[in-house]
Amino acid sequence: MNKLLAGTGVLAASVCLTLACTSGAGAQPETDLPDLQVTTEIDGLNKPWDVVVAPDGTILTGERSGRFVVKRTDGSVADLAADLSDLYAQGETGLMGIELAQDFSESRALYTCQGVTGGGGLGTGSAIPGSAGGDGNHIAVFRWTVDPEWTTLTRTQTVVDDIPVAASGRHGGCRILSAPDGSLFVGTGDTASPTVPQDRNSLGGKVLHVNADGTAAADAPGRVYTLGHRNVQGLAFQPGTDRLYEVEQGTTRDDELNLLVPGGNYGYKPDRNPLTYDESVPMTDPERVPGAIEAVWSSGEPTIATPDLTFVDGAAWGDWSGAAVISSQQGQKLVILKLTEDGTGVARETVALEGEYGRLRSMEPLADGSFLLTTDNGSGDRVLRVTPSS
Repeated sequence: MNKLLAGTGVLAASVCLTLACTSGAGAQPETDLPDLQVTTEIDGLNKPWDVVVAPDGTILTGERSGRFVVKRTDGSVADLAADLSDLYAQGETGLMGIELAQDFSESRALYTCQGVTGGGGLGTGSAIPGSAGGDGNHIAVFRWTVDPEWTTLTRTQTVVDDIPVAASGRHGGCRILSAPDGSLFVGTGDTASPTVPQDRNSLGGKVLHVNADGTAAADAPGRVYTLGHRNVQGLAFQPGTDRLYEVEQGTTRDDELNLLVPGGNYGYKPDRNPLTYDESVPMTDPERVPGAIEAVWSSGEPTIATPDLTFVDGAAWGDWSGAAVISSQQGQKLVILKLTEDGTGVARETVALEGEYGRLRSMEPLADGSFLLTTDNGSGDRVLRVTPSS
């Protein structure tokens, strides 16, 4: 993810951070989290799925239904022209992940992960493994370039074109993370299909690792880096380490934070009843998936719906510097986790912004220790900037 400074927004009041906050005059939160100041960067949006920040501070977001919106460094906000005529926007699928290329300053390149109608080179009626139906709809990762004035996006390359999608659009994924070497990690959903998470011939229910040209990375045979996932929507590296984490949404319980290892199987196997998608199975099922890797953290019951992950960094966060932050749609909050030194467990946990802004989706860390946050309420959505205040 990019960690570059965005432009400032309109200052809003500091908010009470945690469930441990008490009411009454002069009450202090029973936590050492800093106060958070929340500002609005862009408003008037409808389900902005992702947000990125360019080196010059330009902010780019995209609505799931198919619209790019840019906030330029002069503060102006406008639509960004792009050909999305083949966008497949159904249910949970549409224009989803956005990520800048590592060499964006030179190449002006960025990536999207989005639903695509029709064959897309596969041939009309062709079926992608794990896709429901034979209409050729699928999910693809595209490379684009943007002009220096931030007016037009031009699609230049199809990087991946065979990620499956359900007819309903359910569990479409689809997060992109650019690695320091320019390769891409891509989190995908399992299309709500019984066999997809454990099927190595399907790219659904996986974390993929591909080179910039779409070929498989050396540690990901068949492009599959990890498998046994339900609906991966968050990917992030922990600052100061090479640890890669993902968050995925649970069934009626147990959204998960996982530490990824190449070839790891994270144990989701919803085919106990082979004729239906059996969501009563555990999210991690070591009995039916020998060697399944246990989650670093899970939400318990009920699910809070976890669509993204970032890490906060910097002195303003105090003892919480380096903590993982997980957004929540259903829980309408941020979950903040201070991980153990080895990264395999949770030492401390708290929440922030609960009930303040509705459903929360994507985050983008910035160089000054703040991060951008998108809301996911369906109307009047915003890109917010969250800044720790000591």
